[in-house]
Amino acid sequence: MDTTEDTILNGAVSIRQPKDGFRIAIDTVFLAAAVAARPGQRVFEAGAGVGGAALCLAHRVSGLRIAGIDSNSALVSLAGENIRANGMGRAVEIMEGDIAAPLPPRIAPPFDHVMMNPPYMEAGHGNAPPDGGEAAANVEGEAGLLPWVDCAHRLLRHKGTLTLIHRADRLDDLLVEIAPRFGDIAIFPLWPKRGRPASRIVLAARKGVASPLRLLPGLALHEENGAYTDEAAKILNGGALEW
Repeated sequence: MDTTEDTILNGAVSIRQPKDGFRIAIDTVFLAAAVAARPGQRVFEAGAGVGGAALCLAHRVSGLRIAGIDSNSALVSLAGENIRANGMGRAVEIMEGDIAAPLPPRIAPPFDHVMMNPPYMEAGHGNAPPDGGEAAANVEGEAGLLPWVDCAHRLLRHKGTLTLIHRADRLDDLLVEIAPRFGDIAIFPLWPKRGRPASRIVLAARKGVASPLRLLPGLALHEENGAYTDEAAKILNGGALEW
C-alpha cells in the first residue's frame, strides 16, 4: 500500500495514510472537535480508520482513554504507527473489529462517549468508489445505519453521548434510527458558505435522556473568497466546536 505523510491541526498531529482511497478530511477534525469529553473519561470510536479523529481528540483533551475499532486490518496497522508517532500510546488504542460482530474483549463498556463518521452513501444508491477500502468507508452495508447506532447504544453509559458527522441530506435516515433510542438530540449544520444549503451536519444525542431535539445555528466553513472562516479555522487548528 502506497502511503503519504501528512499533518492535521496545523501540524500538531502527524498522520500516515493511504495515498489512494479514503483519506482524512475536515470531517475527521470536526468530529473530534465536537465530542464534549472531559479528562478522565472513556471514548469509543466506531470505524476509526488510521486514527485521525482519535488523535485529534486526544490532542485537544488530555487524560482521555480512547478505544477504536476498524474492520480494515491495513488501516488498523497504520493507526498503530500513527499512535506511536504522536506519542499517544497511553491515550489511544485502535484494534481490528466489526461493529456488527462481537467486539474485541478489550472494548469493555460503559463508555462516556461514542464518536463515529459512518459511511455516507446508502447501499445500492449512486456509484461506489472503485477503491475497495474507500468503498467500505463510504458505502453502508445492507443493514444501513442501524448497526452503527445499535453499537453506540450498547456501549454508552446511562446519559452518555453519541457524536457523529454525516451528510445533511441523510438527516432523516439518521433520525429514524437515533430518535427511538436517544434523546437531547442536537443538530449542528455545517454550511459550505453563508446562505448556502448545509452539506454536513454534526449530531449529538444522549442515551437515557428525554430532552427535545435542538436545531442549532451551525457554522459557515468558507468565506466567499474560499478562505476558511475564522470559526472554521479555529477548529481546524485544534479548537473545540462550540455547541
